[in-house]
Amino acid sequence: MKKYQLYTTMGAGFESVVAKELQSLGYETSTENGRVFFKGDQSDIVKTNLWLRTADRVKILLKEFKATDFDTLYNQVYDIDWAELLPVDAKFPVQGRSVRSKLHSEPGIQSIVKKAIVNKMSDQYHRRGFLPETGSEYPLDIHIYKDLARISLDTTGASLFKRGYRIEHGGAPLKENFAASLIKLTPYDGTHPLIDPMTGSGTLAIEAALIGRNIAPGTWRKFAFDDFDWFDPDLHDDLLEQAKSEVRTLDQPIWACDIDQSILEIAKLNANNAGVLQNIYFKQVAVKDFATDLENGVIIANPPYGKRLKEKKTAEELYVQMGEALSKYDDFSQYYLVGDPEFEQFFGKTATKKRKLFNGNLRVDFYQYWAKKK
Repeated sequence: MKKYQLYTTMGAGFESVVAKELQSLGYETSTENGRVFFKGDQSDIVKTNLWLRTADRVKILLKEFKATDFDTLYNQVYDIDWAELLPVDAKFPVQGRSVRSKLHSEPGIQSIVKKAIVNKMSDQYHRRGFLPETGSEYPLDIHIYKDLARISLDTTGASLFKRGYRIEHGGAPLKENFAASLIKLTPYDGTHPLIDPMTGSGTLAIEAALIGRNIAPGTWRKFAFDDFDWFDPDLHDDLLEQAKSEVRTLDQPIWACDIDQSILEIAKLNANNAGVLQNIYFKQVAVKDFATDLENGVIIANPPYGKRLKEKKTAEELYVQMGEALSKYDDFSQYYLVGDPEFEQFFGKTATKKRKLFNGNLRVDFYQYWAKKK
């Protein structure tokens, strides 16, 4: 089976997390900002889309070349054997991005790439005029950074964070792959308890249950490659069945608590859709009243950030309550994603380690308090 140069994209700051995940799946990787590269065939495209918890997309790198003028860009794209990749009726949207390059007009770049592909396919398929673009979608991407152009085919479709289990959600939930990445930064593997004392719509607890039970996060969805006419149609079904056979039981409890019963009902619905409702103990409780007799686990939370002035005061009071209620459980590793640089002051304890991240466009810190085991 043909081998491809593949790469994954991910949120800023999670390159090492994705690389580690790919390596655990058996791939040799190389990393640059926003991308982790690896090689694989069609079965690897299916496997990585099914199993990657922390990435955004899996793409086939079709070609890379230096491009400082539109003629070069056109010629290099035209030279690709597009008939091997795209049927005559293919729908092929082209997305473009340019950073610190001589070719900086993104609409112009997209237009030239599209024109080169249309002209090449018209020649290859002996067509005159427009191509119909009424068939399956083949999403293409042209990215130029410091004059190095890369053109790629997206095998994923809707981003990998769209697992398919979250039908309802509360205010501003974490994306599923962001939540999974946070859990991957903790020691959690399902062999000890996990507690989310401010669970909201339940994403952290659900992603933890999927990790603990070894459930592939792509179990419930389809991918762009499912509609590629040259892609082996049996691979997805075969690898999905194999993935389902590798699901395991969860021996240690996951607690998901929140002060708001209505949002807990949403979290339960999401957990049910993900097949892990029986693995999560949901409880309505304010963080100031939280108590547990569990030991040697992980506490992880994404408390409200309090960006508006009135909310900021409420958030700071909550951080004080968190410190009073949770910091005494020092046999738990504790992890808090917070947008307030003064969080430690209110929590009452200096973090063992801090990691700078971006939740969307919002700069946040992941405060890590390492455990003292009993």
